Amino acid sequence: MSISTPGGPERRPTVVSTGKKPAAGRPASGVKPGAGKSAGAPRQTAGGKGPRKPIAPVKVSQGRSWGPIALFVAVGVLAASIIGYGAYAAFQGSKSWEKRASEIDGIVDYRKKDSKLVQGGQHQQGAIKYDVLPPVGGAHNPSWQNCMGDVYDAPIANEHAVHSLEHGTVWITYRPDLPADQVSKLRSKVQGVEKAMLSPFEGLDKPISLQAWGYQLKVDDADDSRIDEFIKTLRVNASVEGPNANCGQGITATGTAPRDDVPQQQEQPTQ
Repeated sequence: MSISTPGGPERRPTVVSTGKKPAAGRPASGVKPGAGKSAGAPRQTAGGKGPRKPIAPVKVSQGRSWGPIALFVAVGVLAASIIGYGAYAAFQGSKSWEKRASEIDGIVDYRKKDSKLVQGGQHQQGAIKYDVLPPVGGAHNPSWQNCMGDVYDAPIANEHAVHSLEHGTVWITYRPDLPADQVSKLRSKVQGVEKAMLSPFEGLDKPISLQAWGYQLKVDDADDSRIDEFIKTLRVNASVEGPNANCGQGITATGTAPRDDVPQQQEQPTQ
């Protein structure tokens, strides 16, 4: 059995207008959003200027890994330093010791200033007057001061010390009032080193004075790097009796008067 609505044919619902326009951008009452638009239709931009362009995705940078780069740079710098130092050392080693000595800032070369002063083999008994103090050459006692890394806590005779210089010794002297820590640093540079010796010296015009045969360097501080350069360059090299000149079996007594009451040591032949 069929049921029909009153009045005959099927009726459509009556729409009643209120007289108001729908708000901008909002669909009229009774109209579903999107009604009348085909599926997949592009959206209009504001003002109806056409479809909106798709926004490209933004790529987020992860950043570089600086650890391996820093390590690579550090290794490169170290390698360059080693190569550079090796080249420098080879260049320095190619120079004569005289050339290297002349490049020490403040050194005085008495070999150039007074050739007679540095003539070897001038043995003389008794006290000797020296124009350069501490002396760097000239006549000297037949007996040398023991110079096997000896550290003397009191002054020694110039006449014996000069003989040691002739054998290639570096003699470091210092003012008696030099602070103990400074003396300790000088001691560490000499003690146990063959052809080196240390002693106080009265009347120095600088706190520290270094002597080799024909050379002198005066400095203010035991930390001065030129001290090591002086020792490295002139010890043994400055000898006028060859590298095998004896430094043992010498005078070990302190005191400024030369000892003439001891047997003369035997000089080793010059080589």
